[in-house]
Amino acid sequence: MVLQDRAKVTREAIIAGAAAIFEEHGYGSASLTQVSETAGVTKGALYFHFQSKDDLAKAVIEEQHRVVVSQSQAIIRGNFRPLQTMILMCGAFGQSLVTRPIVRAGIRLTLEGTAFGHHIRGPYEDWISTMEKFAELGKTERQIRTDLDAGALANFLVASFTGVQMVSGVLTNRADVMRRIADMWTIILPGIMHEEYEEDARELVQLVFDVPEPL
Repeated sequence: MVLQDRAKVTREAIIAGAAAIFEEHGYGSASLTQVSETAGVTKGALYFHFQSKDDLAKAVIEEQHRVVVSQSQAIIRGNFRPLQTMILMCGAFGQSLVTRPIVRAGIRLTLEGTAFGHHIRGPYEDWISTMEKFAELGKTERQIRTDLDAGALANFLVASFTGVQMVSGVLTNRADVMRRIADMWTIILPGIMHEEYEEDARELVQLVFDVPEPL
């Protein structure tokens, strides 16, 4: 058990070190030597857990996805209404981009995935599917216009969020990403809210900044 615990700690340290290197240098310029030095492990320990840089990059992406899914599940357990859930998920994702290197590294690697033969579809498909589910529920509860296609709305939201955080990353190193996510919802909400839904759109947008703890 002690050896298993030690191996787990070592693996986690390697992934954290890899996230720091991939975030700073990208896949192409990162080296396993940099990762082992940053993680504070020997090359032998690194190769025991990961046979190649490709394997390590995939592990970082998987961990990033696990973090985001865990955040979403925590919000879902809060039993918020559908539209609120969708906004809170975007806020939580943005918050993790600000505070968690593993998420920033994973996102960068998803954009560079073809460089190591890894076509990144799963995380995006999962997120779109989740958003579609809550968009459909939002239509049922007359929070969202019933004439909107839930799948099309989900695809649009995920694409919009992806673009917003990418541009924020380029222009401000994501210093303004939360504000930009709020702007996104400020623009989108008037076009998707059901006419019978009387919630103030400005209060809904504020949810971006009010992600519940713990996540």
